[in-house]
Formats: sequence, C-alpha cells, structure tokens
Amino acid sequence: MSVSAPAGFRAMGVSCGIKPGKLDLALVHNLGPNFDFAAVFTTNEVKAAPVLWSEQIAKTDKARAILLNSGGANACTGPAGFSVTHNSAEYLAEKLGLSPIDVAVCSTGIIGEQLDLIKIKTGIDALTSSFDNDGGLAAQAILTTDSKRKEVLVNGNGYSIGGMAKGAGMLAPSLATMLVVITTDADLSKVNLSVLLRAVANKTFNRISSDGCTSTNDSIMLMANGSSKVSPTSDEFEKLLTEVCSSLANQLILDAEGATVFVELIVDKAKSENQAELVAKKVASDSLVKTALFGRDPNWGRVAAAAGSAGAGIDPNSLDVYFNEIPLCLNGAANGDRHRVKLNSETIRIRVSLNQGSAEVKFLTTDLSTKYVLENSEYSS
Repeated sequence: MSVSAPAGFRAMGVSCGIKPGKLDLALVHNLGPNFDFAAVFTTNEVKAAPVLWSEQIAKTDKARAILLNSGGANACTGPAGFSVTHNSAEYLAEKLGLSPIDVAVCSTGIIGEQLDLIKIKTGIDALTSSFDNDGGLAAQAILTTDSKRKEVLVNGNGYSIGGMAKGAGMLAPSLATMLVVITTDADLSKVNLSVLLRAVANKTFNRISSDGCTSTNDSIMLMANGSSKVSPTSDEFEKLLTEVCSSLANQLILDAEGATVFVELIVDKAKSENQAELVAKKVASDSLVKTALFGRDPNWGRVAAAAGSAGAGIDPNSLDVYFNEIPLCLNGAANGDRHRVKLNSETIRIRVSLNQGSAEVKFLTTDLSTKYVLENSEYSS
C-alpha cells in the first residue's frame, strides 16, 4: 500500500544509526524503463542542503533514485552539510551503477546538526546489498514526530499510483515539514509532470495548516516509469494524483502534533479562488483562532478578524461566519449567543461566506494545544 506497489519500483528502509534502534534511512529506486521525475520544494528562503541538491536534479526532469533520512534536517549546516548530501548521492549512485545526477536526496529532523556520512554510507550498503522490497519500512524510516506511517495506493485503468509521506508539525501552506514520494507505473512521457504536480500540490498539500510554519526541507517528489505501458491522459492522471495527494494531506493533518480538534474550513462566495485562498490561509493559521478552538470556544470574532487581516479585499458588511453550519455572524454582526454552538466533537466545520462571488476553497486545520507547545518546546532537548 505504498511507493513499492507500482510495478518497477523498489523501496526499503533500514537503521543506519542516526536514530539508534530506529529506522532512519530509506531508498526509493525506479527500475525503469522510463525515469520521468518532477518535484515541488519549500518556498522558505532558508533551504536545507538536500533541497538545494534536489532542485538541480529536478531541472533535468529525470531521476532514478531517492535517498531519504530522518533524524537530521541537514539545514543551516554550511558547505560541510552540502558535502554530506553530495557524497551521499555519489555513494548511492556508485552502488546502483548510476550517476549522482540520477539521485535526489531528502532529509528531515533537527536543523543545524551535521549528519554523519559514515553512518549514511553504512545504511546505503544495507539498502543496496539485498533486493528486499518493503515500502512500509521506507515509510517508517522517514518519520520524526509522526505517530504513524502515511501511505496510499490508488489503482487506475491498468496502472497504479503509490505514495508515502511524513509530517506532523510545521504543516502550513507553501508545504509543510513534509517529505512526500509518489510513484507510478503509468507512462507519462508525454505529460508535463512539473506543471501537473505543482497544480495538484497547490490544491492539496498547500491547503492544510497545523501551525502556520514553513519548513526548510519540504519536498514532494513524483517518479514515473511507464512499466505498465499504459498512457493515461493528463486529465485522467491528474484526477487520480489528486486523490493520492488528498489522502496523504489528510493523513498529515490528522497526525498533527498535539491536535485535539480537526477543522474543515470552507471559504465560499468569494470573488475568486485567490481571494478565498488568501482568507482561508489566514484563518487556518491564526493563533487566536486556533487557541479558541483548543478551548472549544466558537469565537467567530477571531475568525472575522483573521479574515479581515488577510489583505483579500473583503467587504466586512457582507461577511457571514458559521460554526457547524450555525450562523453566528451575519452581515458582519453578531447573530445570537455564540455559546449555543457546542464544540464537543473532535471535528468542527467553520464556513466563512464573503458574499462577493461564487468561488470556494476548502482548508484543513487544527487547534494549538498545550501538548503542541510542550512537544515543540522540548523537541531538541
């Protein structure tokens, strides 16, 4: 049920000692015949060494292998950190009979700490010394604060798409502290994968937010090998890829650090999708909204204030806010006692109607809890 399910892919996870006693190094290997590749990376200007390396790989539109580690982000590590990434790719390429330009690299973990290249090479030896194929172990090896693996498999007409992801904190628009690898045995040699992947990422991974933070290591990678000999249309494949990415995005937000409530946020009746998205991003990431949700307070005023600070050109006198479909604000003013809404369940639906058009956007978000603060204050201690 993961990246190893589509034909012509091998995936595995091992322990190399970065996280003693735990899986911490993974390989996804495309066996061909095609090696089409696309990726979307963090928008953070502080980029980790593996992102800088893999950005260059993505420019070729080809990749044969992805090496991923947890236990260290290899971000803010200077030339020494980039050397570890480069040498890791070079060593794996040598073991697989490839060129370093064929190997993308991903890392996740604490920022500022150097990775041990000797340990990574030991792990690469283990990954390449057998032909074991277990996408589940690969998905396990990339986890950090996650409580569970994130995997998905969707079958098309004669081909399949598999995916794995990691991420539990810093889930925010512009990607999250996430690593995502997607594989397919469809023949997509005539499809612009980069354009397609970015479009799908924008309406799935970029519409979740747990804490409004954007990581240094965010990477979404798609590999296609054509081994099924089935060539779906771009529209057909995009539909299934959206299903895959939506599933992984949902799994990420449902495993958000410290979350006690999960929120479906709808911004509708907007002038444009862009306007709706600006408002949704702001509300979904607003600390005052999220702390009110932790207290199970249907504080529509905080939602309205967040919407008004999005710079989206809304009309405050046309603004409606609903909690679980109960209108607490109509035309920019209170509509009865907000405490008549009881937020007792683990899921809440908030709808913000701008009443300026017909565009609509859905976001997934969470509260900010005491557990979240404790977990992140103690993360590197």
